[in-house]
Amino acid sequence: MSTQAHPHADTSTARVVLGIAAAAVVAIAVNALVAFGTSALNPNGTHMGLVLVAFAPLTVIGVLAGTVGWAAVRRYAANARAVLRVLVPVVVVLSFIPDFGLLISGMADVVNLVGLLLMHVVVATVTVTAVSRVLPLHRKTV
Repeated sequence: MSTQAHPHADTSTARVVLGIAAAAVVAIAVNALVAFGTSALNPNGTHMGLVLVAFAPLTVIGVLAGTVGWAAVRRYAANARAVLRVLVPVVVVLSFIPDFGLLISGMADVVNLVGLLLMHVVVATVTVTAVSRVLPLHRKTV
């Protein structure tokens, strides 16, 4: 007899909300360090998107979007682990497109671009780490 009556029984709303809120706070803090470092390396360059009021809301949106995507794949995919192994990197790379637009338009320089791209990776890494704990993927039982 299995000790787990329902495959998602180990997740509570409070645990998920706290985990995702913590992920957002951690991602904002790490992105603040990235912004500070990028600005310090490039004092006379562009700083597009490297101020807290610009990146904090986008960081929260990224964490929430990643969580919703994870939850949807977890619920509907026959092999969620395999889907996420491909989907997460693809979505992160696609999220880079607007930042390259800033470079092409001249609104950001290369150092600024690298900082922004790193921020996307931070959001993805923190989000995957958090959701894998609060919305774990269950092993298939035979």
